[in-house]
Amino acid sequence: MTPVSASRHAAVAGWLAGELRGWAASDGARCMFVARTLVAAFLALWLAFRFSLDSPATAMTTTFILALPSSGMVLEKAFYRMLGTVVGCAASLALVACFPQHAPALYLGLALWMGLCTAGAAMYRNQQSYSFVLAGYTAVIIAVPSLDHATAVFSIAVTRVSEVGLGIICAAVANDTLFPRTQGPLVMRTVQARFESFLGLCRNVLEHRLPPSEAEMSHLHFAADIAALESGRAAAFFEAAHSRTQTRQLHAFNEAFMTALTTFYTLHRLIHRASAQPDSPVPGLLEPLHRQLAAAMSAAMDGARGQAHGAAGAFEAAVPQLAAAIADARDALALSEIDSSVDDALRWRMDFDTAVELLARFATDIIAFASVYDGLAQRRRMQASEPRAYAPKTPPGIVAANGLRAALMLLAAAGIWYWLELPSLSSMVVMGAIFGALASSSPRPRQMLKQVMSGFLLAVPLCFVTVFYLMVQAIDYPTLVLATMPLMAFSAWLISNPQRAGMGVGMAMFSSIFLAPTSRMAFDAVNYFNVALAQLMGVGLAYVAFLALLPEHTMGNRKHVAAALWREALGACTARLPAASLHAARGLRHRFDNRVRDLLSQLNAAAGPTPNAETRAVVRDGLTLLELGHATIELRAVLATSPSPAVRDALQRVLVALAAHLRAPDD
Repeated sequence: MTPVSASRHAAVAGWLAGELRGWAASDGARCMFVARTLVAAFLALWLAFRFSLDSPATAMTTTFILALPSSGMVLEKAFYRMLGTVVGCAASLALVACFPQHAPALYLGLALWMGLCTAGAAMYRNQQSYSFVLAGYTAVIIAVPSLDHATAVFSIAVTRVSEVGLGIICAAVANDTLFPRTQGPLVMRTVQARFESFLGLCRNVLEHRLPPSEAEMSHLHFAADIAALESGRAAAFFEAAHSRTQTRQLHAFNEAFMTALTTFYTLHRLIHRASAQPDSPVPGLLEPLHRQLAAAMSAAMDGARGQAHGAAGAFEAAVPQLAAAIADARDALALSEIDSSVDDALRWRMDFDTAVELLARFATDIIAFASVYDGLAQRRRMQASEPRAYAPKTPPGIVAANGLRAALMLLAAAGIWYWLELPSLSSMVVMGAIFGALASSSPRPRQMLKQVMSGFLLAVPLCFVTVFYLMVQAIDYPTLVLATMPLMAFSAWLISNPQRAGMGVGMAMFSSIFLAPTSRMAFDAVNYFNVALAQLMGVGLAYVAFLALLPEHTMGNRKHVAAALWREALGACTARLPAASLHAARGLRHRFDNRVRDLLSQLNAAAGPTPNAETRAVVRDGLTLLELGHATIELRAVLATSPSPAVRDALQRVLVALAAHLRAPDD
């Protein structure tokens, strides 16, 4: 082989290897996801037949509900699904025992239980939220068939737990043995991407390459990233490779990130305000400091990638030069003050001292943040001192509205069923309860229900063809698998696409009910369309409920988020400090930061990829309140520790005035 042909073969091989890696990372990963999902689904169905369970479709449906990208996510959702199922079964037993064969009273009890569970789901907004949702609609699934057969409720509950447990086991085994994809590496990639994107934001702002409006939107996206990392960490916790030390380090990473992000935003706002004063020498004096800090950002990114000295080492090496540059800038400011008025000199000195203090604080915060990152990236154990976990908090108005909406919707569905007396409408009650509860935890419930409805509508003809033209030809289990696999694979493929996941879930849930044979199969087309119509009516009823019942009270609504942001800022003024210490102020600062970031994360999820002008205005207000809240907390720390009564009285008057403004803001 000549050198030229050898180089061509090497180039072709390199191109082919690159294409294969790209395919494996995109469509290849989706194909593996579909394979795992199908293996879990058909294994659960086969075992349900072997164990002679009453409803094999439940086991099969469970595997599709647990179809998630990583084994950690599957195990986490499986744990909370099992917990919610057990609690829901216990609630249904209690309700049926209290109201045997008293349909109206049972409906009221179910509606109350459903409302409480949906409100609880709205409070948590993570997989714990899913446990609340399951506890709510599982009670409906078990109690509705028991209306005329109260003595059968216990066997129905036991069967439900068995079938869900079987689906969970099959999903867990398939995801842990067949092309497993663990959550730990995904979390570390998220950590690395967050660190680099934050350093990139800081460098672009310091070098004046990013307009203020884009910087504000970056803070909104970072708020969503904080919530996403906590969600990924919670899933990784269920994997054997994840340790308690890593959990503490990830908590510390999120906490250090929020601290550094807030300090940098305050510094950015000060730079922006100082630049608006044309006669001030402060921006020019600060410019060399910004360049040094931006250079340290670049060195830190190189250090993080090389991992020789780590990112923290690059920042620590820049501290002496930054201190020397600050001293030179202070001397230059003193020269500028000679030929200026007293008022101008005082204003310049105040702006300069504030900027220098924020620069020094940001340097300390970014070193702490980089140190935590280095420990995670190098898999080095670190002693994280009392890291505080990120915890979501939903505005109480939305929590109450979700609970009330779910209760009223269930009562409406039950009333329609009770009035029309059509047996097939029991599916409408169940589907309305399921998707009404699931949509309550979504930032865009109507869009989610539209996708689910699209999946149902697409599944009706496809499932009809599969049942009445393919399944009737099946003579054993392998031929049954061949008959149903195309539709199940198509559903799993849609689930693997984040933009079409709702459609895939709807198609899988609808299809599983009809494609899982019972002990006595009846190919009745009239019954098929009756049940299909009832299920479509249930999803449609849930959609109408979100249109007609408190439509503005949904997760991430900007009006509720804006009001909650003002309440959190007021809480920074009025919340009780358990002790007059910096440690107590640190706890209040973390709680305030946590809640504001969580509210911005809700806003980001509801706004979608292109926030409108009203959403951007709420983001600006939120970031201003974040800056004001942190300044207030620091003021309270000084107030609590100052030995001078005159200083304490003056600061107390400022605090009272701030609280009055936050209670009744004006221009």
